Amino acid sequence: MSAAGARRAPATTHLPLLGLYPPRGFGQTGLIPAPRTGARTVTTRDGEHLGTAAGLDPLAALRTPADPPCDVYLTGSVFLDIIFTGLDSAPVRGTESWASGMGSSPGGVANMATALARLGLRTSLAAAFGDDHYGEYCWDALEQGEGIDLTLSRTVPGWHSPVTVSMAYEGERTMVSHGHEAPPPEPAPECPPPARAAIASLAPDRAEWIAQSARKGTRIFADVGWDDSGRWDPADLADLEHCEAFLPNAEEAMRYTRTDCPLAAAHALTEHVPVAVVTLGAEGAYAVDGSTGECAQVPAIDVQALDPTGAGDVFVAGFVTGTLADWPLADRLAFAGLTAALSVQEFGGSLSAPGWSEIAAWWQSVQGLPGQDPAALRRYAFLADLLPAAARPWPLRRAVPTIGFGRNG
Repeated sequence: MSAAGARRAPATTHLPLLGLYPPRGFGQTGLIPAPRTGARTVTTRDGEHLGTAAGLDPLAALRTPADPPCDVYLTGSVFLDIIFTGLDSAPVRGTESWASGMGSSPGGVANMATALARLGLRTSLAAAFGDDHYGEYCWDALEQGEGIDLTLSRTVPGWHSPVTVSMAYEGERTMVSHGHEAPPPEPAPECPPPARAAIASLAPDRAEWIAQSARKGTRIFADVGWDDSGRWDPADLADLEHCEAFLPNAEEAMRYTRTDCPLAAAHALTEHVPVAVVTLGAEGAYAVDGSTGECAQVPAIDVQALDPTGAGDVFVAGFVTGTLADWPLADRLAFAGLTAALSVQEFGGSLSAPGWSEIAAWWQSVQGLPGQDPAALRRYAFLADLLPAAARPWPLRRAVPTIGFGRNG
């Protein structure tokens, strides 16, 4: 996945549960906090102590000794994200704005990799890391903190980490980025590796690794970045011939298919890819399986969004998880929307991604609140069979104002 792909617009600020709402009275934001209990931790090179276990393997019932070592492969550049939150409005030219909150976290392709790992998928990342403190921090956070396999990644000597500054306000965000293309890696026979799935961000130039992975039997899931050229040339999606699913947002889908309805765009896309998933903003998400004719739509969860950075990546990770676990299309779509909705209640891009403990806490909480819509609850009843009766939360790492803090004791 390219940096541009990792920077795509989030799926939505109101993210796929009509009729369900989070409990209030949980701190100043009124949102469910991440539960924290004891769990295995490791210490990184900068002294940070990180939780490492996702706590649930969604593919446990499907695993065999012949399976590839990793569930999902992805590639791209890792950014350092610096996020400002709590701005009352967009910065005004010629003035100084103060934010009430600030966080730092790995970004770029790290958003997707972290979301996958926190959902229990064995994730392999081939990425370029900067030869600086930012790169060192990101490497430790992903490898030791999230359990992501970085065997195929590399630190580029003399190359500084790309940086994005994200400012969240009024439910949206504005980003400023700086970086340079990393030198191309040396050819490696083991890259791309055998994997159940791979995630790619489509670009005008074909990516040879996508075809290579598909020939090995890897299931390819694709998204796409905003076309700054304004051409929206369907030829830029040529790699869809190797893909199982394509997950654009509504605007992207309509522009590429020359339609004025996102649902029509989803159906049009199934002429090029078996499964098309279109996120619809406040309307939720819609999916079509062209091979079976099955369609599914889920409404949006109305949440108080703190920072939507990376929500689109979390949505894709949720859908990939459900697909690899052989869930019905509607359940995959609902789960993707739920994970994305939980992510926007934290800030920090990659480190806002939820784990199973937070999914379990949400499900237990909404069931216990009066006035919930029974039909909406039934839409998420599949979670009851996935989650353990007594979920063991683990301390997910969240974005902190800066990096490299020392620890006493």
